[in-house]
Amino acid sequence: MATGTEPHTAPMPDVESAHPPVAAWERIAVVVVTAAFGLWLILWAVVVPAFQAPDETAHFDSAVHLAVGDPWAAPGDLRVLNAVQAAAAQQGSVPRDEWSTMTELLAGAPGTSDTVDQMTQHPPTVYAAGAVVLRAVHFGDLRWDHAVLALRVADAVAVTPLAALAWATVRRLTRSPRAGLVGALALFATPELASIGASVSNDAPVLLVAGVVVWLVTRLLTGDLRWRTTVALGLTLSVLVWLKGTGLPAVPFVAIAVLVAGTGTLRLGQRCLRTVVTLGICATLGSWWWVHNLVTTGRVQPNGYTAMRPPADFPSGEGPSLTHFLDVSWGTLTRTFWGSPGIKAQVSIGDLFTAVLTIVVLVVLVAFAFRRGPLLRPVVVLAVFPALLIIVQTATSARAYLTTTEVAATQGRYYFPAVLCLVAISAVAWRRVFPRGRRVVAVVVAIVAPAIGLYGVAVAGNWFWNAAHPLPSGTAVERYRELGPVPPGLVAAVLVLVVVGLVVSAIAVARAPHTAPRGAVEPVRASA
Repeated sequence: MATGTEPHTAPMPDVESAHPPVAAWERIAVVVVTAAFGLWLILWAVVVPAFQAPDETAHFDSAVHLAVGDPWAAPGDLRVLNAVQAAAAQQGSVPRDEWSTMTELLAGAPGTSDTVDQMTQHPPTVYAAGAVVLRAVHFGDLRWDHAVLALRVADAVAVTPLAALAWATVRRLTRSPRAGLVGALALFATPELASIGASVSNDAPVLLVAGVVVWLVTRLLTGDLRWRTTVALGLTLSVLVWLKGTGLPAVPFVAIAVLVAGTGTLRLGQRCLRTVVTLGICATLGSWWWVHNLVTTGRVQPNGYTAMRPPADFPSGEGPSLTHFLDVSWGTLTRTFWGSPGIKAQVSIGDLFTAVLTIVVLVVLVAFAFRRGPLLRPVVVLAVFPALLIIVQTATSARAYLTTTEVAATQGRYYFPAVLCLVAISAVAWRRVFPRGRRVVAVVVAIVAPAIGLYGVAVAGNWFWNAAHPLPSGTAVERYRELGPVPPGLVAAVLVLVVVGLVVSAIAVARAPHTAPRGAVEPVRASA
């Protein structure tokens, strides 16, 4: 452990102080896998029917409120526009040719309903951006489902760079071009991530910005001690906490990372200064909404669900059950982390399947990720972010259970801000499971992860458009032609492009070298 009197001349291990250069073939492979991921998100945007993603009606309503000039209401006070409810009603009762434009809906169904739009418990940042998108595409002239699609596509575009960030994070940590590509492909194994990232949601931009935070933290932990990296981390963290409360656990995560980064190279005082500067930037630029909440409501994160889930007592003779709480939490979290699309998470790629996936991943992580070596410190620090999210989510869920008797706030998507941490730690762990067969393991993951994703979109498509029958049919195509936002042929074309991109990416993984040449590295300068 460094002290305040240590010199900063001790060399860092090679894996932490240098970054192998990226060859031309690798850059092309990263472009291909990122494009495939972007098209994958677009595919989800057009496969899931409008308003069938979690809380999508409320998210869309909040953006429309700001787009028409309404103020941002206090938590729990915003009401869903009658126009938005009329749009949802048309979806199931009126032929698509008769669906209205947003202008027609706003004129024909003015005012607000009695239904609470709980999204004002969050900062208005994401919804203000959504309002800008709506105005840019002249949403009043669009049919309502195309207005929803415009916001979905905007979110999909925002999340697309996550694949490149996964590659950059894993490659930086492992120095392996092959592992980096597999890290990007691993994102396909979570259909839920694609479903959320391609819906109208405040989670989508959080995925992108949190991914940038994790990538910058990884750079710091692997020797990039330049001040510009530290400042960039502080600025990015500020943006993250302006988006949603799930970004707040990133604050202590970043503080720990900056304080630890450079141990053995920088003095303790220098590392403390960097930590203070990073948190100072975040406090100056990113804390205003949360200070506002404390002043106006007395809470950092107000509860927009109060009117929807009022306090309730347990039935006479009954009380809270730890077994019930853990059972519901485990089942819901595992299912909704891997793949459970739908407004009420009613579609599942398989409860047993997702439970097995979770157990396998956890066992491998615990058994292999935290072993001694030059990567132990970065891995431990990266594990802090998902650990904090688990603690916060569990506390929130437990409080809701004790207050309302309902096990709520158990959604796997709440862990998605730390998904790159999980991917990076998994990359380290799996490389240790089969040290002599890494190429085989990489190719298997490069095939299996996208296969899970393709299975997930097939399950969702059949559920929504084929009456939940497992096999595609002409009836599903005809139903989509009648009610889908785009022609079925366009959906098929996007799917083909995704598959082609995945095949090319898997071939790149199979041919990629295990580790970039250690003789050709770019030294990273550390400035105090």
